[in-house]
Amino acid sequence: MIKSHKKISGGQAAIQSLKKEKVEHVFGLIGSATMEMFDALYHEKKIKFIGVRDERTGTHMADGYARASNKPGVIIAGQNGPGATNLVTGVAQAKAAFSPVIAIAGSYSTKDKMEDAFQGLDQKSLFTPITKKTWTVKNSKMIPNVISDAFSLAMKPRRGPVCVNLPRNILAATNTYKINTNKPSFESESSLKGKNEKIKKAAKIINQASQFVIIAGGGIKYTAKYKEVIKLAELLNGPIVTAAGHGDAIPFNHRLNAGQMGPRGNPVASRLVKEADVILAIGTRLGFNSTFYSYDNINKKAKIIQIEIEKKMLGKYFPIVVGINADAATTTNQIYNEIKKQKIKLDIKNWTNSYLKERKDYLSNRDRDNLGKNFPIQPKGLFKQLRKALPKDTAITLDAGTLCLQATDALEYYNPPSLFTPLDFGLVGFSFACGLGVKIAKPKKTVVSLMGDGGFGMTISELSTAVEYGINTTTIVMNNQSWGAEKAYQKDFFGKRYLGADITSPSFDKVAELYGAKGFKVKKISEVNEAVRAAIKSNKPAVVDVDVDPSALYSFRRDSFKHRQK
Repeated sequence: MIKSHKKISGGQAAIQSLKKEKVEHVFGLIGSATMEMFDALYHEKKIKFIGVRDERTGTHMADGYARASNKPGVIIAGQNGPGATNLVTGVAQAKAAFSPVIAIAGSYSTKDKMEDAFQGLDQKSLFTPITKKTWTVKNSKMIPNVISDAFSLAMKPRRGPVCVNLPRNILAATNTYKINTNKPSFESESSLKGKNEKIKKAAKIINQASQFVIIAGGGIKYTAKYKEVIKLAELLNGPIVTAAGHGDAIPFNHRLNAGQMGPRGNPVASRLVKEADVILAIGTRLGFNSTFYSYDNINKKAKIIQIEIEKKMLGKYFPIVVGINADAATTTNQIYNEIKKQKIKLDIKNWTNSYLKERKDYLSNRDRDNLGKNFPIQPKGLFKQLRKALPKDTAITLDAGTLCLQATDALEYYNPPSLFTPLDFGLVGFSFACGLGVKIAKPKKTVVSLMGDGGFGMTISELSTAVEYGINTTTIVMNNQSWGAEKAYQKDFFGKRYLGADITSPSFDKVAELYGAKGFKVKKISEVNEAVRAAIKSNKPAVVDVDVDPSALYSFRRDSFKHRQK
């Protein structure tokens, strides 16, 4: 317990509270509303401040940092009003990804009336729908307790963002404070066990399977406890598929890993889920991107056993025969032990051998494909080159948009967590900034961010942040001179009546050089490998601007436009 014997400001107390939580990095954009905090950070040598160019992208950095480190990510919006509103998109993104982001925002003085205050805004009402909880501190003595509660709640299952609004006068007020420094307010891992009767029932149902499959989701990925899943799969000789956006939950090169399922996955994994008679869903909600909430993507007759840390998600989208509210890896190990104890052996050799052959053929055909001419570059050809060029330890961040969606299952992931996407929020402009946060969390990892030209144009100013702080990621801009998803829909469903779909941009490689980063231009498929390898080896922030065929358009959400089918 630290007790300040002399009076310190609320801002100093806030930073001491972050120090107590073992925070090592804080992302933020300074503002007059929180100057006491930033002045305290100046004197605090154990916390590194990363000054960003926009609060939205700073929040994506905190999000990427949180997902990669398995710890909370902290973002400070120094200004109330517009500084706080700029956080909104990033915080909403973190909520969709169940990412433990701690958003701290300045706020107008409690002595002011909101409607008359400079940059006044009801920030509590603004953030409440997109956070697990939002606080507005009214008494400076409460700062340590509120920040402690914020960290605790953000990391409690199911994880998610929180927001703390700190009014100007509260940060300026001086007091003596008690701050408990014994340990952080949160646990990085859950060990919640499944109930024995549920484990036994799950084992009994698995024993009846003739076409068994495991779905591994974020509950396995973010703890990197894939060995428990592999151990169970090998015991049963059953295939594993991964939930959409979590293709890194299981290392790519394991023989039983079929890859990502669902409308945006590959046909092999998707078939397994459509035909399985027993599905063990581990650490997954069976959410939108994996299933579109449709029996088109999962066998209606399958018996589903679901392991989920958030109780209300059990059976929320599909009926289940067993729901286990517990930690994914812990429960998987319990099921393994029960199956071994009962000496259960599944008669699914033909099912699994059929999958293994289909998977082998699929991967061989994918790599053997004649992917067109050297120019213009086709997306599949680009992904094939990236599979060759990227080191196995690469962490990959993706944007939304059809090119990134095509890349999701076309790339290979070996060391979870190593795939970071917008998931169900579908946000364009996420990838580059997220990659900066991932790199800070994992400085020894190669980090590569894929984006379209539109998304990169939204966030290019963070090249300044990357250069200033030496955050050496490689960003590959798939430049098709359009908002590709929307142009595809206009092409396929609206008679090629293009409005706002085509965009022009400067040469991103040259812009990167102006920022002090490295820039590379790729116009032919034969140039991809060399440019990407050189960018990674440059030991600087790097941008590879790749000209992708503008006519290679693909409508992913065809189901959304069934009413317009010709």
